[in-house]
Amino acid sequence: MATTQAMTQDELKQAVAQAAVDYIQPKLVDDIIVGIGTGSTANFFIDLLAAHKGKIQGTVASSEASAERLKGHGIPVYDLNSVDEIAVYVDGADETNERLELIKGGGGALTREKIVAAASKEFVCIVDGSKWVGKLGEFPLPVEVIPMARSYVARELVKLGGNPILREGFTTDNGNIILDVHNLDIAVPCQIEEKINGITGVVCNGLFALKPADVLIIGRESGVETVTSGS
Repeated sequence: MATTQAMTQDELKQAVAQAAVDYIQPKLVDDIIVGIGTGSTANFFIDLLAAHKGKIQGTVASSEASAERLKGHGIPVYDLNSVDEIAVYVDGADETNERLELIKGGGGALTREKIVAAASKEFVCIVDGSKWVGKLGEFPLPVEVIPMARSYVARELVKLGGNPILREGFTTDNGNIILDVHNLDIAVPCQIEEKINGITGVVCNGLFALKPADVLIIGRESGVETVTSGS
């Protein structure tokens, strides 16, 4: 009897990226600005968006790497300060739960990702099924920190129950460092996001709970599923 070969993770990422392009296509009628995230799944989306670049005015990218990939396809990239509105922001995540709260920042672009998401009318998150969790926190939580505050912030994160580890040899596009916080109990993501952001020296943390995704497109073996906030 013939068996169906399981989709690879890259094939699942490709599938959700295509679903995201299909989802935003009806919005591509007014020369809109599209926000673009960072990471492997976002890269698939960028490559597929290239076929529709004539339908959009341009993009705002959350990292230098994404900006370069967009420019390589001939897609205009604008500074956020030069645009009035971002219609939709498309990005991946390292973890998501049923409330569409996220952990992001595995690629180190969490602060710019959070800024672009906040400036967008709609945030569409695209992930493969491995990113769906019952409780956030198995993936270490990235925290972007002003370099001189590294030790102080690390001590404060320990007080919250986490084990912060410096991401060696990495500097963000903003010139800062990242502490990846392991073993943090994220029972109430909104509270943890606020507490960490309240530590002096923290620029941003990778919890997207105060403003979660509006739409989640998730690729599973059974197919691509679209989940909306509150559904």
